[in-house]
Amino acid sequence: MLKIKDLCVNYGMLEAVRNVSLEVPEGKIVSLLGANGSGKSTILKTVSGLKDSRQGEIFYGDKKIDGMEIHKIVDLGLSLIPEGRRLFPYMSVLENLNLGAYRQNSKAEIEKTREEVFERFPRLKERSKVRASKMSGGEQEMLAVARGLMSKPKLLLMDEPCQGLSPVMVKEIKETIKALNEGGLSILLVEHNVSVALGVADHVYILRNGSITFEGTPNDFSFDEFTKKIYLAG
Repeated sequence: MLKIKDLCVNYGMLEAVRNVSLEVPEGKIVSLLGANGSGKSTILKTVSGLKDSRQGEIFYGDKKIDGMEIHKIVDLGLSLIPEGRRLFPYMSVLENLNLGAYRQNSKAEIEKTREEVFERFPRLKERSKVRASKMSGGEQEMLAVARGLMSKPKLLLMDEPCQGLSPVMVKEIKETIKALNEGGLSILLVEHNVSVALGVADHVYILRNGSITFEGTPNDFSFDEFTKKIYLAG
């Protein structure tokens, strides 16, 4: 579904991503792990069109999308849940959701999608008129995911969805990721929480200093070995 080939991305003179190649098969969850500053978020931003690449190619199905305008990438079926949620704090839950559907032309289709989202996240329906800034961290993450679903994506790019959440909410977000995948969504997940990333993934890539240093399944190593590879350069 998604294929990245020899991707290189710079911030000025700094090479943030170096010759990265990875794939997300249709219907699968792929986790991208690495320490802070390893280039994980940069890859997601580049795939979604927020950052330009210096070199390499990105394919979604048979379409080459690197350099494509962001709204066209969304129209193809990609949606990014950004790190830090990036909600509109003074807008209500409903207004944030409606912005997620800005590329849809049919009012009836938007309403149908919104009801589907509310079925998955009933708490959001209860708080539909509440400002995003008045919600808890867990509720805000639910809203960020729900807003991403309003564009009816086929591939979801998730950047640190468990960041700053309580253990209870981390477990809930983990179950949400599994449920979304079981519902047909393919997912590329960037997550600092190793247990979450390994617990949901079909395939794993480890990134260090902008380069892929490991590719395999969660069963290839123990949790401790994965942690060592990610954070201790093992």
